[in-house]
Amino acid sequence: MQEETVQPQSAENQQPGKSLEERLAESEARLEQMLRAVADADNTRKRAQAEAASAQKYALERFANGLLPVLDSLEAAVKSADLSGVELTLRQLVGALEKANVREINPAPGERFDPYRHQAMATVESRSEPNTVVSVMQKGYSLAERVLRPALVTVAKAAVEKDGGNPISDTDLT
Repeated sequence: MQEETVQPQSAENQQPGKSLEERLAESEARLEQMLRAVADADNTRKRAQAEAASAQKYALERFANGLLPVLDSLEAAVKSADLSGVELTLRQLVGALEKANVREINPAPGERFDPYRHQAMATVESRSEPNTVVSVMQKGYSLAERVLRPALVTVAKAAVEKDGGNPISDTDLT
């Protein structure tokens, strides 16, 4: 870019017929355009930096999604048989995922249902507080703060009282 030098206008290079106020207004308009251009360039730079940071943070998302079925299979194998090699492989895989900042979402029974981290597969009547997790069908996983896969859960709903029953007792006296 070339720098423009500002020289005071002499009587020769002043625009004929324009008052000082008109020239001042034109100069202010040009200054405003330049300030907008600088602000636009700064916003573009900041947006590019944010996109680069996001791309770096979530670069392993596809990799982690591909490993999750393997993790599920290994966990099922460990539950069904006593295979020390499979257990070792599972521990190694879990360690690798933790290093990649992949965390498990495994809500405890009674934990509040979170629709951003859990997916309700069923609701059951329960003495537990409504909208709490009763059981986990499949663990979920997150990468950094982004959910890769929500935990598949069963959620408690309020127990429905039977019509015509004894309001003092649940037992039928007939």
